Amino acid sequence: MGLDQRLKLHAKLTSIPGVVKAYFQPPQNTKLEAPCIVYKVDSADTLHAGNLPYRYAKRYEVTVIDRSPDSEIPDKIAALPMCTMSTAFVVDGLNHTVFNLYF
Repeated sequence: MGLDQRLKLHAKLTSIPGVVKAYFQPPQNTKLEAPCIVYKVDSADTLHAGNLPYRYAKRYEVTVIDRSPDSEIPDKIAALPMCTMSTAFVVDGLNHTVFNLYF
């Protein structure tokens, strides 16, 4: 379930128009190609019934990195189910928009 779900998320992220590449937990020395998406497991949510877990969902921190402050990529990410925007900032002329996404 874990790897399968992550690969489905990766496919969904890379299918967004304008995304050059998506990186899952890239090492620090990785040279990123913008516009891109960087994502990692951030947390998880488990719902219980009768003291047993019956639903488990990983939360991913998804960061869109783009040169354009008017990029449509963040809007496409925001439209995904179970997604909320966390923050936005600019570093070295690159716009970063960060989302929390349960998938």
